[in-house]
Amino acid sequence: MKLNRAVLLLPLCVVACAMTETMQMAPPRTPDYLPHGDALRALTVTNAGTSTATVVVLTQAVAIKETGPKQTVARFGEVYAFAPAFFAVHRDEPTLIRFWNLQPDDEHDFLLFDPHNNALMKVTFPPLSETAFVFTFHEEGLFPFICPMHRPEMNGQILVLPASPKTIQ
Repeated sequence: MKLNRAVLLLPLCVVACAMTETMQMAPPRTPDYLPHGDALRALTVTNAGTSTATVVVLTQAVAIKETGPKQTVARFGEVYAFAPAFFAVHRDEPTLIRFWNLQPDDEHDFLLFDPHNNALMKVTFPPLSETAFVFTFHEEGLFPFICPMHRPEMNGQILVLPASPKTIQ
């Protein structure tokens, strides 16, 4: 069976494009807080800068009152998700992460934790908005994130891998 390579490579391009992108956009809202103090050992986050990879994270409505399914909404309430809910980046590689809140009437939060479960940053995404930051992770490991307003369903993880050979040079 012959597979189309474009179909196999598409998810990789969405998660981490190899092109360099310079971001000059400010978030629609000032973050509640960004990494500071000891947290800067694990992560730095900026509103602008040059990145070597890009990730787009979308908010998805899984079950909402406007479109149902009504039984699901009645039992669990509205259910949202981040997509992708899992992606990997390299340590010490600036990565532009663009968050798209696709819901017209719901805000979402992004609360990021380090591998030791310490809160690193929190920002709110207004409805129908794009918010972007350049993340540089300085510690390897699994960094969980949640939307506190829609937890436990709306969560995800960022896996920070060792520095890529091009970053070490």
